[in-house]
Amino acid sequence: MAFEFMPGATVVGISYSDGVLLAAEKRVSFGNFVVNKHIKKTFPVTDHVGAACAGMVADMQVLVRQVEALAKIRKLETRRDVPPNSIAKLMSVIMFERRYFPLLTQVIVGGINEKPEIYTLDPLGSVLPDDYAAVGTGAEGALGIMDAEFKPNMSEERVRELATRAIRSAIQRDTASGDGIDILYITRTGYREEAIKPS
Repeated sequence: MAFEFMPGATVVGISYSDGVLLAAEKRVSFGNFVVNKHIKKTFPVTDHVGAACAGMVADMQVLVRQVEALAKIRKLETRRDVPPNSIAKLMSVIMFERRYFPLLTQVIVGGINEKPEIYTLDPLGSVLPDDYAAVGTGAEGALGIMDAEFKPNMSEERVRELATRAIRSAIQRDTASGDGIDILYITRTGYREEAIKPS
């Protein structure tokens, strides 16, 4: 019964020729009540790794802040950028350590090392690598679009179009998702963000 009031979301991650795109809609709702229409669910973790989360807003913000701080310490120790798989494993360890009182969030970690990498994590810390992924209550709708249209090494423009179509498709059927889209692009030159207003 408690999960009836779990907040919903639609979050996608797609790898492409130059990097990784992470996108999420902006709505936070509990049951039938829309709490906020402007929440950011995409987070840069380092210059070359980002995360996008679906679930409890406080849990995702705490997890990302903790991993961001640990990644900075690791970079100072090794004098090298922390790769995406290390960020995903670090998140996994933190989430697994909290398994009896879990962080109620699903995460997509994306970044660029030698090649673009995407990892999906569940609330208990399972790490699943993939070329594209979706999490949240609208994931089924988004994956239906991406399964049909994803191709390796797509252009950034094509991936942006695919991600926005996937999220908009999910929004049509998932009342917990909506109110615009935040996009985080991660490439070899760094990251940049874009916000798309609701249509």
